[in-house]
Amino acid sequence: MEPAAAPHPRLPRNLWVVTATSFLTDVSSEMLTNLLPLFLANVLGVRTAVIGLIEGLAETTASLLKVFSGWFSDRLGRRKGLAVLGYGLSALSKPFLYFASSWGWVLGVRFADRVGKGLRTAPRDALVADSVDGRQRGLAFGLHRAGDTAGAFFGLLIALTVLVVTQGGTATLERPTFQTIVLLSLIPALLAVAVLAFGAREVARPAQQKERLSLRLSGFDRRFLAFLGIVVLFTLGNSSDAFLILRAQDVGLSVAGVLGMMMTFNLVYALVASPAGALSDRLGRRRLLAAGWLVYAGVYLGFARLTAGWQAWSCMAVYGIYYGLTEGAARAFVADLVPPERRGTAYGVYHAAVGLAAFPASLLAGILWQGLGSWSGFGPAAPFLFGGGVALLAALLLARLPMHPSKAV
Repeated sequence: MEPAAAPHPRLPRNLWVVTATSFLTDVSSEMLTNLLPLFLANVLGVRTAVIGLIEGLAETTASLLKVFSGWFSDRLGRRKGLAVLGYGLSALSKPFLYFASSWGWVLGVRFADRVGKGLRTAPRDALVADSVDGRQRGLAFGLHRAGDTAGAFFGLLIALTVLVVTQGGTATLERPTFQTIVLLSLIPALLAVAVLAFGAREVARPAQQKERLSLRLSGFDRRFLAFLGIVVLFTLGNSSDAFLILRAQDVGLSVAGVLGMMMTFNLVYALVASPAGALSDRLGRRRLLAAGWLVYAGVYLGFARLTAGWQAWSCMAVYGIYYGLTEGAARAFVADLVPPERRGTAYGVYHAAVGLAAFPASLLAGILWQGLGSWSGFGPAAPFLFGGGVALLAALLLARLPMHPSKAV
């Protein structure tokens, strides 16, 4: 008679604290993030190429810092302090949106917010990976993404309520409404910092793992580096979700409709993320990621052919399935491919690769849509056709990624 399998340990305190922090942060952030492209376009009259530039520069800033903060957390052997600092900086940057009178103001706030995200993301993900048993890694990251996304749902619900109360069902966003939402967003943002600061605990690392670590990619498994390359390719077609929002408004959705659409997206994402993460523990991360990228390709090709607002809403619901399948699985996959003592650096490199590729992706999407200078561009379908095609290619390459361990470089 075979011995019974060892029971899975209980999910640790740190996972629940980090999940609560992400929930509150996304309540705050999503009250604003999905309205920012509408604020730029409707209130400030900014063109899509400039919106792409703002998003690209903001994400690039975060990306460069993620490498440093992840590596620094490895060197220190501590994750919590950098994460708290990052969440705090993002919270303190939000009030300045209240005074935004030009796209330069918005760029400055997005820059500061992304500096905070750059400081916190890699140490936070490493803290989760350090805290959980490897058999539950997919479930843990899936739960974290579900909590994060549930916060986005409630943040959008609050924003929609304010929108309906202050300006009814008008088709465009007005400045006073946006300013009210900015002020309300400060409450959950500050609560998030307090929860992490007082609730999280450092995870001790063995003394032999605290050797001097470099920022170089040497020592990483070739599978991890190959995965990074494929992720970069995929991200070049994955422009900012601001373009999905603008596309939905382009085919007739009101501001309230856009918020309702994004609530649907986040609800689907939250419902899919946890079971998908657990499924990755059983079936493997690569299969789930490839399936998610195929869903993404279908969604983007669908956005290219939109003719009505309800179609955008439906595509965005399916987009939530893509996020649920991939976000937690990708983070767990990184931890699978690297040694524990280099997790912070690995998460920093991973997030940096995604963020750096997001800059040309968003800029290119804006140019393909609306052109640059005297060139008028190819129209609103172009960035989505491009993104769908790139996703299909990336999914094919990921399916061919070898899964046996290989030599480090």
